[in-house]
Amino acid sequence: MVDAGVLVLESLALTVIMQQFIKRKLKYRVTEPRHDYTERYADGVAIGGCHVTFDPAVQRFMSMRATRFEHFKPTPKSSLLGFVMLVVPIVGYGWWMKTSRDDFEQKCRTGQIAYKDREFRFA
Repeated sequence: MVDAGVLVLESLALTVIMQQFIKRKLKYRVTEPRHDYTERYADGVAIGGCHVTFDPAVQRFMSMRATRFEHFKPTPKSSLLGFVMLVVPIVGYGWWMKTSRDDFEQKCRTGQIAYKDREFRFA
């Protein structure tokens, strides 16, 4: 099987030593992990009745996801971030709604907006 990387290497004007180095790097990067995974998956010895390949990086990631709240430490930065993300938008939206409604009511009471021009006049 000819790898696409090898075809590109032969078309480039590189020295023989550089080509050998890059071929070696491609071999270790592409074919060996793939071959290793295939070997472990199809070895015929199944763990618990199914083929499982243990990947330490995936295991670390899953462990981190499962124990995320056990290792959480409240700090001033996380408290400030929670305040900014939760309290500020709610209070800001409430303040904006109150001021806009008060302005609308003031305009209606002073006659700046006629009854026929108001939206939702039947509600």
